[in-house]
Amino acid sequence: MIRFVRNALLGLFCLTCSAAPAFAADYPNRPVRWLIGFAAGGPVDIVARIMSQWLSDHFGQQFVVENRTGSGGNIAAAAAVNSPPDGYTLLFVAPNNAISTSLYKKLPYDFLRDTTPVASIMQLTNMLVISNAMPVKTVKEFIDYCKANPGKISYASSGNGTSVHMSAELFKAMTKCDMQHVPYRGSAIAFPDIISDKVQLIFDNLPSALEQSRGGNVRALGVTSPQRWPGVPDVPAIAETVPGFEAVGFYGISAPKGTPPEIVETLNKAVGEALKDPKVVARLAEVGGIPKPMTPAEFGKLVADETEKWRKVVEFAGVSVD
Repeated sequence: MIRFVRNALLGLFCLTCSAAPAFAADYPNRPVRWLIGFAAGGPVDIVARIMSQWLSDHFGQQFVVENRTGSGGNIAAAAAVNSPPDGYTLLFVAPNNAISTSLYKKLPYDFLRDTTPVASIMQLTNMLVISNAMPVKTVKEFIDYCKANPGKISYASSGNGTSVHMSAELFKAMTKCDMQHVPYRGSAIAFPDIISDKVQLIFDNLPSALEQSRGGNVRALGVTSPQRWPGVPDVPAIAETVPGFEAVGFYGISAPKGTPPEIVETLNKAVGEALKDPKVVARLAEVGGIPKPMTPAEFGKLVADETEKWRKVVEFAGVSVD
């Protein structure tokens, strides 16, 4: 009897051990939800849909983009963190996830602790664009104008805690410009007010900022990358005027903590293959992105480093959202 029980338990253990790799090898065998913290039509959403289509074709299962807007992307992050760690709920990761850790004082989760890094997709710069009514044409002239008109200039953002918001806060901290923050639920909603000069500027993601500036609706002054950005070499880097200024966005994928490493590796490998596909590279270039494949560990380090960087900016600027 004892031998029977021992053999039965051993058999059950072996079955359990063999089931985990089989589960991972079978992944995905049903649709995968990909949570996006921002509205449809914006840069984050566009990139997610480019990648989700490629992954759907690659795996033969649908990667369904699900927009969960609000709270600077924290609603989507909370939903992902609280989902089963089975690889069937993913989160689109962007700078807001690194920023929110220190900007929001009462988050119901710890992003670094409660998520598993999966893959990096690309990097993207922001661009400072201003109302055409502003009597300046360079970053230096803009800084001088700000200092001559303290508190009279307002900047828009796509929401508290976004890279659009914090790029402006970093600029304020480094230049001592006194500007007022006006948050919107997306940059597309903000542009009519910038065009009409109700709000004077925005440090928006490159695609929408470039579209508005090329259309003559606003004036481009500089990009937030440390050097001039490929594709817009005629637009100076803000760092050419403000040495050390840098706010480059990163896009990638994370999953709930505890997601099996075999599934993480499967997804990471697939994203790496996608970023070698000329069609994907061309489409990312259309939105101003540069492919940036990384291992899960490398992507995790990037998110941790960005979290620490923005913590310092948040503390220096004295901003918080509760």
